[in-house]
Amino acid sequence: MNFEVVLTCAVTGAGDTTGKSPHVPVTPRQVADAAIEAAKAGAAIAHLHVRDPETGKGSRDVALFEEAVALVRDSETDVVINLTAGMGGDWSPSADDPAMPGPGTDMIGPEERLAHVKACMPEICSLDCGTLNFSDTDDIYISTPPTLRRMAGLVQEWGVKPELEVFDLGHIRFAKQMVAEGLIADPPMFQLCLGIPWGADATVETMAAMKAQLPAGASWASFGISRMQMPMLAAAVAMGGNVRVGLEDNIYLDRGVLATNGQLVSRAVEIIERMGGRVVTPQEARNKLKLRGAD
Repeated sequence: MNFEVVLTCAVTGAGDTTGKSPHVPVTPRQVADAAIEAAKAGAAIAHLHVRDPETGKGSRDVALFEEAVALVRDSETDVVINLTAGMGGDWSPSADDPAMPGPGTDMIGPEERLAHVKACMPEICSLDCGTLNFSDTDDIYISTPPTLRRMAGLVQEWGVKPELEVFDLGHIRFAKQMVAEGLIADPPMFQLCLGIPWGADATVETMAAMKAQLPAGASWASFGISRMQMPMLAAAVAMGGNVRVGLEDNIYLDRGVLATNGQLVSRAVEIIERMGGRVVTPQEARNKLKLRGAD
């Protein structure tokens, strides 16, 4: 059981959710306001993506990240900023020639994937630790060992903590290899991502199996998507982990009831407190995870 829980809110993501809920943040102002709302509701960490304000689609525009991060910081709201670094690995083969990229492909190198991280210098950025069939379509997310090693080396140089996002056991295996190679500072920080097609399933058994493969002394959190968000939160707390909620992973508070980020955080806080724990403050999270700015 974890009695001192680090709670992250992933406020928007890059998925096709803007047409499904009016609460999904789109503009940098909306993303920043969502992070502030989550922090006031009890989240220690805000995990941020940005979206194209015109289309609502996920974006890796450095200027949009800079604007959103600046708005959060200028608000003087204490929250740990965690930026995605998962954009730029999308591959969809052409229907005419599978050897060539088709519509939706967005493949860039490690330096460009981290351009916004270098510009914004958050405390944390995500690092998706492997390649994955990301849906029932031909779309693939590609993150190769050389790319990951280069990204890990860069964020280590900048003093940004990588959140090692793992979607399957093989991802944990490679992340442990990077730890062994000295590319990840102690304690390594893992996020067990459950329920995403076609990665690890959102079950207690899967979470336990993945936890068992983590290196000694690692910090870890987990989340489930859609209706499994709160059940996986409770399981993670019971197993000694930290947690994540937010509209990136689930847009509903209850069946048929659309949520805001603040409502999901409040629900998470209630569950944690009813289990006998408490959510830690942003500064306590920095200290616990050994982030830049720790006491």
